[in-house]
Amino acid sequence: MLAKKCLGFPKLSERLPLYKSLANTLEQRIYNGDWPVGSVLPAENDLCRDFESSRHTLRHALQILEASGLIYRRQGAPTKVVSRQRLRRFTQSFNSPIDILSYSRDTYRKNLVEEYIELNEPLSLIVKAPVGSSWYHIGGMRKRQQSEEVIAWTDIYILPQFASLTKDPEHTQVMVYEQIEKKYGARIERAEVDVYSAPASTEIAIKLNIKHNPSCLVIIRRYFDDQDKLFEVTVTHHPENKYLYSMEFKASSEV
Repeated sequence: MLAKKCLGFPKLSERLPLYKSLANTLEQRIYNGDWPVGSVLPAENDLCRDFESSRHTLRHALQILEASGLIYRRQGAPTKVVSRQRLRRFTQSFNSPIDILSYSRDTYRKNLVEEYIELNEPLSLIVKAPVGSSWYHIGGMRKRQQSEEVIAWTDIYILPQFASLTKDPEHTQVMVYEQIEKKYGARIERAEVDVYSAPASTEIAIKLNIKHNPSCLVIIRRYFDDQDKLFEVTVTHHPENKYLYSMEFKASSEV
């Protein structure tokens, strides 16, 4: 009975790899309700026979369906249908770390603090580095070039061997990690970004010339090199209504 029913299946397209064509056909059958949500797919031997497919091709096709959220597979158990439609994945592409919650190029930083430090316990929790480890601290206001409006206070922590970059003429105009990449060749392999709201401390409020204890948007960025070594951390406080970041996500067809 099953074999006769399968004679009406769409033929596999010759334009796609066999496993993708088979995955598309199986997906369509699931969407049409031939295998309802909660039911199980026929055994692999039956599917191979009905679709004239090798076991390798079938398993590759089932991997696609599983990654798409249509089926659930567990070793030693039948393959279960869990959805009629594939999950929609959304992606955002970054060309470089400058795209990660970055600033427009019409801003600059005015350094007010430059010092060698050893991390105390509170700072070690923020930087995620051991207590007592040595860092170079840069603290400054970020301003708009034309209006001189203060939009943020940033504390930057870099490894001590990079401290001389503050003497470069372009220092206040470019991101510090860009200087590190250009001058020392330490390229960013990955980055962590924490975003949260918190009351401004008295010290931060004074630096930003705002009333005590208003809410600030806090953004922490941690940059790691190709050896997974942390080499820069930035902690930025934005007063209310001083920073807007927009993101656009696109649906991805990739499995």
